[in-house]
Amino acid sequence: MSDLSYIKRPNRPLQVYAVIFLIVLYVPILFIPLFSFNDSVYAKFPLTGVTTQWYVELWSREPMWAALWNSVKVGGVVSIISTILGVVAARGITRYRLPGKNALVTFIMMPLVIPGIIFGVALLVLMSRMGVPLSLYTVTLGHLIVCLPFAVATLLPRFEGFDKSMEEASADLGENGWWTFWRVTMPMVFPGIVASLLLSFTISFDEFIMAFFLTGTDPTLPMYIWGQLRFPQQFPSVLALSSLILFVSFFVVFVAQYLGRQGLDPDQ
Repeated sequence: MSDLSYIKRPNRPLQVYAVIFLIVLYVPILFIPLFSFNDSVYAKFPLTGVTTQWYVELWSREPMWAALWNSVKVGGVVSIISTILGVVAARGITRYRLPGKNALVTFIMMPLVIPGIIFGVALLVLMSRMGVPLSLYTVTLGHLIVCLPFAVATLLPRFEGFDKSMEEASADLGENGWWTFWRVTMPMVFPGIVASLLLSFTISFDEFIMAFFLTGTDPTLPMYIWGQLRFPQQFPSVLALSSLILFVSFFVVFVAQYLGRQGLDPDQ
């Protein structure tokens, strides 16, 4: 009989399930970079040759660079605002006794379960009624609703794992609330703040549904890609661009997850 408890024993069915899950989820995505090197405008097997032509053509597409810059601007603003609001929310939830705290947390996390199309239509109607023209500002507002729950979810574990006695010791030594937060709390939760910034930026950068309803004359990069899909000759360049976005998104999300876990594992 094994000396290991059932908790520490390898779980073969779970491992098989994880492998099948990864295959079903990611193998279709791997076809995008594969076809982006195909020497044909048609994405089909067998491949007719290998080329980097579609990647080279991206450098001469000024509308694409303008759309990319729009996405960077929106993502940067959204990540900063959502992280600031996430810090305030996470600190309030973990440090203070609030009436209806569970209902408040549920309300903040609600955009995670409500379809984005509902928020998109609602904001479009609201902006129309208020006479606000659609622009990057309205896209930023829509992305903020999407990204805020992710920022709060990333920051909550950092504040929950933070020892309150350190803040109390700082207060006993005469520091006020602001300097206690800046000198004690901020350094302890800083990895979570960086993770929230990166994750929020990535989600905003890739977001399409809100941008579809709220974009004016300045499209974001996902909107530009969607527009190019109407032209079959542009499809290989779209695949090349999508491959680059996939690579950058995976890298940023992995870095965000790594930073978010720093200090949470007791073995580290």
